[in-house]
Amino acid sequence: MSRPRLIHVTTADISLSLLLGPQLRAFSDAGYEVICVSAPGPFTEELESWGIEHRPLKHATRSMAPHKDAAAMAELYRLFRELRPEIVHTHNPKPGLYGRISARTARVPVVVNTVHGLYALPEDKFAKRSVVYSLERLASMCSDAELVQNPEDIATLLKIGVPSQKIRLLGNGVDLTRFKPLDEGDTDSIEGTADTQPETRSESLRDKLRGELGVGASTVLCGAVGRLVWEKGYREVFAAAEALKNQGIDAAFIVVGPTDPEKSDGVDAASIAAAEANGIRFLGMRSDVEDLYSAMDLYILASYREGFPRSAMEAAASGLPVIATDIRGCRQVVDPGLTGLLVPARDSQALTYAILEIINDPIKRSEMGKRAVGKAREEFDHQRVIDITLETYERLLGDRRVRRQ
Repeated sequence: MSRPRLIHVTTADISLSLLLGPQLRAFSDAGYEVICVSAPGPFTEELESWGIEHRPLKHATRSMAPHKDAAAMAELYRLFRELRPEIVHTHNPKPGLYGRISARTARVPVVVNTVHGLYALPEDKFAKRSVVYSLERLASMCSDAELVQNPEDIATLLKIGVPSQKIRLLGNGVDLTRFKPLDEGDTDSIEGTADTQPETRSESLRDKLRGELGVGASTVLCGAVGRLVWEKGYREVFAAAEALKNQGIDAAFIVVGPTDPEKSDGVDAASIAAAEANGIRFLGMRSDVEDLYSAMDLYILASYREGFPRSAMEAAASGLPVIATDIRGCRQVVDPGLTGLLVPARDSQALTYAILEIINDPIKRSEMGKRAVGKAREEFDHQRVIDITLETYERLLGDRRVRRQ
């Protein structure tokens, strides 16, 4: 019997590799012929090394370009007609829109979409909300299932008319065998059963990395991981770093992630240079991010918009207290006062005060980190996401077979 053909569609190949990689490999292991579609890029070789075929979507772009989106939609339609998959799985925002419509018009039997975070929020201006929600409702008419990462988005989807029977809470998760806390000889204090006590990373690795970064043993190392776009709150992070430097606080900052010149809000070179002058180290894209977390003392995510932030889950699983903005997504990762702190978005002063609070209380910092690991073990295991997705595929394929009998 031939393997069911499953196509995943994203805008960029980096999403397929870094965000969906473990899932794609699991789907292949579960018996699916997995094909990925995105704009061509440097991560396609990695996908193919896993035995997963990649097809380029030449007109895909993350910028606002309606003419290119229309061309991408037509390109996808032709590709779906050529490959004739049993399942197409799209990922929002843009491929979730034109991908669902293309798949349905190409008569793909099963169409699934993951809502990684609706592009409009309830507090956004009416004009933006009306456009985004209208398009989301239209595209949802073409899907069989909507897997929603964040519970806050479910209420919005129901309100705009997406049928409840299509919606399932997916959540989000990370590979807990990859992201592990530092071994401080006290794993028994981490919440969880004996069977779920996490593996740990060594102090020697932490010392080695901090030495390479030029960070002293007593210095509190604050880290941020993500693309260099202003939406991630880097303006506030840079301001907080400058304020702490001016106060003579023994803290250091590192930023891990690539520049993103394709985005209109990409952080410009002059701002990066100014931040470097204030002592922030920019490490670029790194393949050892799981090790870098062990060098950090606290993690900062100052975003203005998130779906269910992966980097914050990684940091929590690595035993770090997380300071994040009080927005959708971050609220699901951080239990304020227990595993970290939440601050208002776009408020550099509040962010600075929160960082100082954790810097000045090493006991609180340690206890928050331990509780963060416990929360990650209970709530952020990516295996649950894989299981829910596979169950959805099998149910929808089964329903399709029943209807054809």
